[in-house]
Amino acid sequence: MQTNFLAAINLIAEEKNLPRDIIIETVQAALAAAYKKDYSDKDQEARAELDEETGEVHIYESKVVVPDGEVENEFLQISLTDAKKIDKKAVVRAADLENEIEPYMVEMEAHPEDFGRVAAQTAKQVIIQRLREAEREIVFTEYKDKEGLVLNGSVQRVEGSMAYVDLGKATGVLFASEQIPGERYYTGQRLKVYVVRVEQTARGPQIVLSRAHSSMVKHLFELEVPEIEAGSVEIVGIAREAGIRSKVAVQSNAAGVDAVGTFVGGRGSRVQAVMSDLGEEKIDIIPYADDAETFIANALSPTKVVSVTLNETDKKAVVRVPEDQLSLAIGKQGQNVRLAAKLTGWNIDIISADESRIEAAEAAAAADDKADLESSLIDAINSQADADPTSGHASNE
Repeated sequence: MQTNFLAAINLIAEEKNLPRDIIIETVQAALAAAYKKDYSDKDQEARAELDEETGEVHIYESKVVVPDGEVENEFLQISLTDAKKIDKKAVVRAADLENEIEPYMVEMEAHPEDFGRVAAQTAKQVIIQRLREAEREIVFTEYKDKEGLVLNGSVQRVEGSMAYVDLGKATGVLFASEQIPGERYYTGQRLKVYVVRVEQTARGPQIVLSRAHSSMVKHLFELEVPEIEAGSVEIVGIAREAGIRSKVAVQSNAAGVDAVGTFVGGRGSRVQAVMSDLGEEKIDIIPYADDAETFIANALSPTKVVSVTLNETDKKAVVRVPEDQLSLAIGKQGQNVRLAAKLTGWNIDIISADESRIEAAEAAAAADDKADLESSLIDAINSQADADPTSGHASNE
């Protein structure tokens, strides 16, 4: 048994990638449980020690010291006379919960017959269960620290609309709502995934993954743009429609550093690498500006903006663009203006600059018509005055 215990512990430590001390603690707890089940009382306080060098198992049980002749349960109690043979300081002490005083207890080693065989059989299932729990706890702790990060994985299997991704030491789940629309997965496929959250469930830790989360774009850029960690550039905001387009607002924190150029990379290498990880999703790099008008104009890139009029009260912006840029500004099914609004936090209305000129021309024409009418009235009055004979005679006189 001694050799088997040590061999089993070493094998489990290697196969499950678990710390050896955790396995030792688990085995000792299981052996104590087995002893109480088959040799003692379920309320017995017992502990097991496994010698890590020899593999020998020692069982120790604790009993409450009671006056001689008052032992009611030999598994839980020991007389004062017998207790002093083990511990000379043993005394009878009544428990006082209010003052947190516990009864005096003595610990002694037990030597149950044939415990090795019985313990191995009884403890087997307990050990398996507790090792599984320890393994789950280690996985949970390790991946809980990875929430909000992007990891590499491979598709383990696809079940219905869900994909399970092997992360190395654990398997994460990619629900349909967290997938990029239109993306298809197959067993063995390598892909990057964003860890949304790690939850502890009755069946073990559940790692929820995503490929549609907007933060995934941020972390992918952090992998490609070392200047972010250096602090010379930063991502201010992201608006994303997964699988279609993302707008990323960036700014420079160092003189002479072009934020947009830094994120795009030489010949677009950096932004192309991120797009490749996202299934060729389009990405617009937008220069951030504290001035709302400028930021809104930038956010509508690649549209050329004529003017931006803000309504601070309603948080609404009216943007005028050239007639030939109107469809580009709005985007397919309103995508471009929708992302710009999400990125800037403003409700954006797009109108044609040609329409604004027509409005101005109409206003000018109305003003001219009014001026012409006034002039005509003045001329008519003057003509009437010249033609009045009474007025003429008076002047002759």
